Amino acid sequence: MRFKPVPEPPADPEVLATVQRALPATAGDVDDCCQRLIDETPLETRDEAATWLTFLRALELATEEPAGFRRRDPDSSGEIDPDTPPALELDRLRRAFRERVDGADAVISVLEQVDGPLTAGEIATAIREERQRSGERGRRPSRVEEAQRERTERLLEWAVLLELATKTGGGYRSVPTRG
Repeated sequence: MRFKPVPEPPADPEVLATVQRALPATAGDVDDCCQRLIDETPLETRDEAATWLTFLRALELATEEPAGFRRRDPDSSGEIDPDTPPALELDRLRRAFRERVDGADAVISVLEQVDGPLTAGEIATAIREERQRSGERGRRPSRVEEAQRERTERLLEWAVLLELATKTGGGYRSVPTRG
């Protein structure tokens, strides 16, 4: 499953852990998860909180159950200690970001195919052109193209936060594969 909502990336990477820790350890422990995120994190609106809940699901940091949302443990057992929120594992987050956030892999793949930096607009154009070549979509109206460029920029900023890309004066570059 791929998730489309991408919140504005925080200036401080610790915000991701803060938002995750604000979720209950057990689904149903909180009546209103959006309100809890507003009360306990820098998030200010219900829309922002709802976007973050979905994004946390995409990154496999939260799960939605019939009783509500809960934090998700990164270890394989699925069990969490409610008093000790799990450490965020960067490699696991990178994998989930690329595999589960709609458009993330395409953005990073474009960066990986070039030697120099690219702007968000250039990356959005490259993705659109690739989709057109593959017959996926026709030409988009300019206001939709602007929204796509803005979304691409958010994806790029998250890629920087997750150390999949770097930001330079001329745009963004891929981070060489580790290993």
